[in-house]
Amino acid sequence: MKEATDKKRHVDSGTVVSVLKRVIAENGRDHIRSYVMAISCLVVVALSTAFTAWIMESVVNEAFANKRADLVWLICGAILLAFILRGFATYGQAVILSKIGNNIVARYQRRLYTHLMKLNVGFFAEARSAHLAAQVSQNVNGIRDVLNLTVTSTARDLLTLVSLIGVMVSKDWVLSLIVFAVAPPLLYALRYVSKKLRSATRDSIETNSRVLGAMQETIQGIAVVKAFTMERQLEDKVNGIIETAERRSNRIARLSERTSPLTETFAGFAISSVLAYAAFRSIYGGVPPGAFFSFVTALLMAYDPARRLAKLQVQIDRAVVNAQMIYALLDLQPKQREKPDARDLVITDAKLELKSVVFSYATGSPILRGVDIVAEGGKTTALVGPSGAGKSTIINLIPRFYDPSQGQILIDGQDIADVTKRSLRGQLAYVSQQPYMFEGSIRDNIRYGRPDATDAEVEDAARLAYAHDFIMAQPEGYDTQVGENGSTLSGGQRQRLSIARALVRNAPILLLDEATSALDNESEAAVQKALETAMQNRTVIVIAHRLSTVVRADKIVVMHEGRVVEEGTHDVLAQRKDGLYARLNNLQSPHSGA
Repeated sequence: MKEATDKKRHVDSGTVVSVLKRVIAENGRDHIRSYVMAISCLVVVALSTAFTAWIMESVVNEAFANKRADLVWLICGAILLAFILRGFATYGQAVILSKIGNNIVARYQRRLYTHLMKLNVGFFAEARSAHLAAQVSQNVNGIRDVLNLTVTSTARDLLTLVSLIGVMVSKDWVLSLIVFAVAPPLLYALRYVSKKLRSATRDSIETNSRVLGAMQETIQGIAVVKAFTMERQLEDKVNGIIETAERRSNRIARLSERTSPLTETFAGFAISSVLAYAAFRSIYGGVPPGAFFSFVTALLMAYDPARRLAKLQVQIDRAVVNAQMIYALLDLQPKQREKPDARDLVITDAKLELKSVVFSYATGSPILRGVDIVAEGGKTTALVGPSGAGKSTIINLIPRFYDPSQGQILIDGQDIADVTKRSLRGQLAYVSQQPYMFEGSIRDNIRYGRPDATDAEVEDAARLAYAHDFIMAQPEGYDTQVGENGSTLSGGQRQRLSIARALVRNAPILLLDEATSALDNESEAAVQKALETAMQNRTVIVIAHRLSTVVRADKIVVMHEGRVVEEGTHDVLAQRKDGLYARLNNLQSPHSGA
């Protein structure tokens, strides 16, 4: 995430050009036909606008000065046709560009989601999920805006302006020089505004994402907020962020709208100068007014495209800042790349081994310090020990959420670093400490364990997890919507659905990280029976703080400060008077006085 942040801070004119090139290279070819159609419509808009200004000389001279009634209908018909063509062309380009823009947004949303799924768990541990989601939702439109602004400004505004300038020069080149004399100071001023706006835009995007992130976190943790009466503290915090965002948005508004007084002043000076010059020439020189009216019409019509082009750099810079932040995320490379010759994992006995495994997170001391564990195929191995001993870290290493710093993890003699992650995880079923429910029905959430599972298999898994009865008590049974992260269910119900999801996967290796931690005594006893059935003929790695849940394990591995300190069965370890397991067992014993 730091790499993305560093890249965001450097947006200069060279970066603008490089982002423009990249956006066009990635999207231009796929939409070339649609862009040709849209540009054709924009050309019609530009030429019809210029034609309207050009024909004004004939309107004034022939209809009013020379009183040519025979030409009035022809002139009016031509003007009507020009407006009709411009109307249909404007409609056509707007619809086409909207369809292209919507397709680009959808494409990058899919691409971002796919890319995020490739990044390792460590990335999401470092990045705030709410902040990340807010940034993605705000910035994805930047890609669309870069292309649409470029096309409309080039094909419509620039062509319209050039055409109208051509009309102006053809009608009166002296008046045209008066207009052009004011342009250089305006362009310099606009460039200065644009440079200031880049920095303000970056700051505003980051602050707005913090606002959305803070709100999302508050909603997700609302129970804790209310339980600890944190409303006032969080309200003060969020209000501070909102005030900062408001100030930065106001700064952007001030900078963006500075183009208005600049362009209005330019237009006022140019038009008043032209009118003064033309009026004196007509009064004292007897010059016919037709060319002058045509010139003024072209000048007035040129105002809108000129104003839009004056704002173009400001708008492009804002869009490029957004687009660059998306590309900074897309350019992040997964740290856990598969080897070019990675093969599929082949399961025979499902024997799992850790050999001299050392692991530490990005910052901090080692969590695991030379761990050696053998989990025999088809048997249950329990990991116990005090908090911080490294038990959950081992569970996270087996599916390759992280890779060990040193050592190997083998399944049936195959180093998991040499096999594809998809084939590895396809042989695992996982139940975490904090069961997560996805948007959808209860049936959908169980079926995520194996998408091709039938309804009967889903219900069988629910029965094994002792979830069927409470599911049938729901308003719509298995089709009941669970709400955000299962908000309509109790913690124990969510945990049983999580276990059912693991059971329906029918994988040879089962990972249970405090799988019964959220259950009451009655539910725990029921699920423990279900798990005993599910554990048969599977390799099971189970973590439990309550030792009563692992007394029947084939092997118990006791960990302390990242090392294995004891191994054996419950009966053997419980009899070691000076052993850590015995001390933990005595502390949890109902006769210990605890």
